[in-house]
Amino acid sequence: MNRQAIFEFFRRLAEANPSPETELEYGNVYQLLVAVTLSAQATDVGVNKATRALFAKVKTPQDMLDLGEEGLKAHIKTIGLFNSKAKNVMAMAEILVREHQGEVPADRDLLTALPGVGRKTANVVLNCAFGAETFAVDTHIFRVGNRTGLAKGKTPLAVEKQLEKKVPQPFRVGSHHWMILHGRYVCKARGPECWRCEVVDLCGYKGKILEKGVKPATPKGARKAKEKKP
Repeated sequence: MNRQAIFEFFRRLAEANPSPETELEYGNVYQLLVAVTLSAQATDVGVNKATRALFAKVKTPQDMLDLGEEGLKAHIKTIGLFNSKAKNVMAMAEILVREHQGEVPADRDLLTALPGVGRKTANVVLNCAFGAETFAVDTHIFRVGNRTGLAKGKTPLAVEKQLEKKVPQPFRVGSHHWMILHGRYVCKARGPECWRCEVVDLCGYKGKILEKGVKPATPKGARKAKEKKP
């Protein structure tokens, strides 16, 4: 995808959704950090269901410490890997209180030094809370980047680096939201709904599904590989 196509790609997504936001629910930066940490290998819908009651009680790292690990587990037990996530969230709260005066740092290195916080989580917090031009590559962005040809890479970091180079202004802050939402609701993993895609003509995917209910075309390379299989 060339520069002109990339600009048009984001222009159309921005026109359809001028103010994209994360679908995680939160009231402040600390709650956002907790929500994103809990969302690993879980859906935003599931996390929101668990955190509504939690965030009514917990608004600061000290609140989390006061709640305690067992209290936290009681709130998040419906989320996958809740035991290990609870340990990380409690350890995170302790460090934030002890080393950062209870504030979430606006620095990627300091964020990734916290228990349970990887590069993707840090990028989400920096983008959503501090307006940084970061690209949090989750499974949706990884798929959309590779499938469309916008940002190809074998790893999330490789896709992130491509996005850093290619995404133009004025779309850099909102780009990862548009790509996540596009991947979640249109360019789906099990079958992209190309017939209702705003950017279908810009996309390099060879197996486009242009009519609802019609199976995608099999790319020539995939067909040959299948035929060679014993």
